[in-house]
Amino acid sequence: MKFKGKNVLVTGAAGNLGKAVAAAFEREGASLVLFDIDDKTLRAAYPAGGHLLVPVNLLDPASVGTAVETALKKVGRIDVLANIAGGFRMGDPVHATPVDTWRLMIELNAGTVMNMARAVVPNMLANGGGKIVSIAATAGLGGKPDMGAYGASKAAVIRLTESMAGELRDKGINVNCVMPSIIDTPQNRADMPSADPKKWVAPGALADVIMFLASDAARAVHGAAVPVVGLS
Repeated sequence: MKFKGKNVLVTGAAGNLGKAVAAAFEREGASLVLFDIDDKTLRAAYPAGGHLLVPVNLLDPASVGTAVETALKKVGRIDVLANIAGGFRMGDPVHATPVDTWRLMIELNAGTVMNMARAVVPNMLANGGGKIVSIAATAGLGGKPDMGAYGASKAAVIRLTESMAGELRDKGINVNCVMPSIIDTPQNRADMPSADPKKWVAPGALADVIMFLASDAARAVHGAAVPVVGLS
């Protein structure tokens, strides 16, 4: 039970990856604080209860601050922050990318990391340390046609990870991220029916890497962007 006595906050907890990450930490004894857009969505994803479910608009810094404050009143501290929330859009070249798509990708993928850092890092500093793991993507390593907004947003996650790691490593806080390729989700199977999902990354396999980076076994790892690409 590697995380017994630890409080783990998972954003995007009602999504496919969020549920896999939450389940992995639960198996290792963690107490879970689960963030997603509304109470109905969270209760549908976790009908058995037993966790602290907190509705939040991750795009709104004020909503994030209130949600974290609510959680801390219940649990006192956050030991691990797993920034799982995010999204994907593609299909337009850069010059034709709608402003709303650009803003959504930057805010949903990178802005949520910023908003959570503002709200959670002070508590980790006050309690002497913690672990932060975020979801970047291999698309953040280089530009690809019709993926400019998404790739830029995931590159921003990598740069934020590196910056926070440099700022917080001497304070007992490890900050790292993972870079999946295509995750095997029902949505991706529906969108790419001719592809072979056996080559993709299973959510549970990605959760294992996230859990490693959040563990004491990764205490010497700071600012890493770990590729998790399966067979793709």
